[in-house]
Amino acid sequence: MKETLAFLDGLALHNDRLWFNAHKAEYQAAAARFSALVEELIEGIRAFDDTIGPLQPKDCIYRIYRDIRFSKDKSPYKTHMGAYINRGGKKSGYSGYYFHVGAKGTGNMVAAGDIMCPPDVLKIIREDIQMGDGDFRRIISQAGPRLVLDESQALKRVPPPFPADSPDAPLFKLKYYCLFYEPDNRFMTARNLKEKLLDLFHDAKPFLDYINRAVEYAQEEKRAGWRD
Repeated sequence: MKETLAFLDGLALHNDRLWFNAHKAEYQAAAARFSALVEELIEGIRAFDDTIGPLQPKDCIYRIYRDIRFSKDKSPYKTHMGAYINRGGKKSGYSGYYFHVGAKGTGNMVAAGDIMCPPDVLKIIREDIQMGDGDFRRIISQAGPRLVLDESQALKRVPPPFPADSPDAPLFKLKYYCLFYEPDNRFMTARNLKEKLLDLFHDAKPFLDYINRAVEYAQEEKRAGWRD
């Protein structure tokens, strides 16, 4: 991953089409290495999570080209390479396993969960937490010391009708449910990077199962509504 990081560092310093086109071969080599790792991770995850089907890397890897139509930042390229490995691919709506490697100043990320939970899924997750008598807190605590709950976008108040005096009140405030870890470049350039990532993803599986149970229920309700 050292070569990929080196390319991304250069791209961060020269984020324009002229530089990118001049270094297209370096990009293609970096993208190929990243794709090969994603392919190995898909197979590794399928060994402990049989909901992950026979995906291809293209089903999971995000484009490096930025959508700048509605952004003040007109930089044409992302300065990280990321992949989201989940049931049905990155656009399926199911929560999954995410990681990205980024240039200096961008950082690296390993995560499990979803940062775009639709309102119906959020409601079901909160209801499950309320009825679960602390089981979700136990699942989070068992995900390992590195993966922590992302509370950065939490609501200021507990949304009604959930009780503000509950031990789970901080969980009701969350706008999405995601565990994350921000490793340094030593982690990302380790020879056993694949094994390190798979260990983290394995520990996060019970958390993902909990979230995806709500996703499944929400999708079943929608299908039932369409049949009515």
